[in-house]
Amino acid sequence: MQNIVPMTRPILELRPGQHLTLTPQLQQSIRLLQLSTLELEAEISQVLAENPLLERQDEAPSAEAPAESERESSVQDDEPAAERETPVDEMPGSGGVYPDEDSSRPEAARPDTLREHLLGQLMLTRAAPRDVALAGLLIDELDENGYLGSPLEEILEWLPAELEPDIDELKAALSLLQSFDPPGIGARDMAECLLLQLRNPDLDQLPEAADAAALVCARQICAQHLALLATGNAARLCAAVGCDDATFRSAHSLILRLEPRPGRAWTVPAADYAVPDVIVRKTRGGWQVTLNSAAMPKLQINGLYAQMLGNQKESAHAGLQSQLQQARWMIRNVEQRFDTILRVAQAIVQHQTAFFSQGPVAMRPLILKDIAGELGLHESTISRATTQKYMLTPFGTLELKRFFGTGVSTDGGDATSATAVQTFIRQMVADENRAKPLSDSQIMQKLADQGIVIARRTVAKYREALRIAPAALRKAQAAAR
Repeated sequence: MQNIVPMTRPILELRPGQHLTLTPQLQQSIRLLQLSTLELEAEISQVLAENPLLERQDEAPSAEAPAESERESSVQDDEPAAERETPVDEMPGSGGVYPDEDSSRPEAARPDTLREHLLGQLMLTRAAPRDVALAGLLIDELDENGYLGSPLEEILEWLPAELEPDIDELKAALSLLQSFDPPGIGARDMAECLLLQLRNPDLDQLPEAADAAALVCARQICAQHLALLATGNAARLCAAVGCDDATFRSAHSLILRLEPRPGRAWTVPAADYAVPDVIVRKTRGGWQVTLNSAAMPKLQINGLYAQMLGNQKESAHAGLQSQLQQARWMIRNVEQRFDTILRVAQAIVQHQTAFFSQGPVAMRPLILKDIAGELGLHESTISRATTQKYMLTPFGTLELKRFFGTGVSTDGGDATSATAVQTFIRQMVADENRAKPLSDSQIMQKLADQGIVIARRTVAKYREALRIAPAALRKAQAAAR
């Protein structure tokens, strides 16, 4: 007998699911806010080269002021107005009809940024789309040194609740990111950064790691005893780790070969100057904040292409329609970026009015949470809007981050900022007798005489933040001169 195998019928089944989706417009908005002015200019230049629908606004006189334009033209020449008119398709900045005739020299190839380097590796993975989106989000949170700038719990809070994000998913995405090159990327602190580099060390780069005992000792030091290592007390460190002097020396040599800043190779060296994003001027009504027009790119949609697309059906030229939408997003996101920076700068000036009148000694305590609550924005947004964004003040061009600092109590019950205290300490050290430099205890007493009561260890912390050597070392340096 022949067995008859029953045939299975195909079944259609609907399975509801959720995916984390960050729209391209939102991703672009977050990225543009994080960029500095110089980085924004480079980003826009690249977009202008790739998208023919986007162009810089013409610097010629606008049609809104024809009388003024005619007066200026009459001073320059006496040609009839009809002869001075320029065809629309030949106007500078319009893109022209024949863009290939541009005779300018090609720009040099731009090296990849750290973000681009990591995104390139992310695209080569076989991770799920949700994991890829989360890993890309974490990449955008990395600082210039390659460290994760925000705790995972904080990142989880500002993700949309309807997506039901999970802390375990973020941890998995972070593990994926930490497996990328360079080793140590995505670490949350120095210890984790060094341990990531010691996880699977490259023996060609780290030959000391071939010694198993030294590798175990180095891992233990990085995990538990970095503070003790900084003191230089080798005997105490050997006792804490339980190793001999030879093993400790090999482990120490291995640790010295590690990179504490994995993003160093992609960090753009700081320029000798900074372009201010906002300018503060004193008016009759007080201190007024305005955007620096020289730092604001003026973008617009190419009128000729827009008119051509408007006369076509939506199905036609789908590629150009997509570029038109991207151009609109870029213009809107650039405007939103500067609007956010202006709002944050105005709030800072309102809180730090005394600084603009009296200088750094009058800096008041201010934290990101204060500005975020006042403007109804998230602290991470305020952080992005103040990092590498500069303000032109009567006391120089300062990064917006400089206006934030914790408070220090005074005898009068008021509070002053840590920045003001550091200014006092710097001035005291600058005016001290080089042969008899002030100790931390003496600086503490002088601050107390001015009504600022802080502990000696706090003075030491502020002094180290200012990169001022201890009194004994300053005295030795003065004697050696």
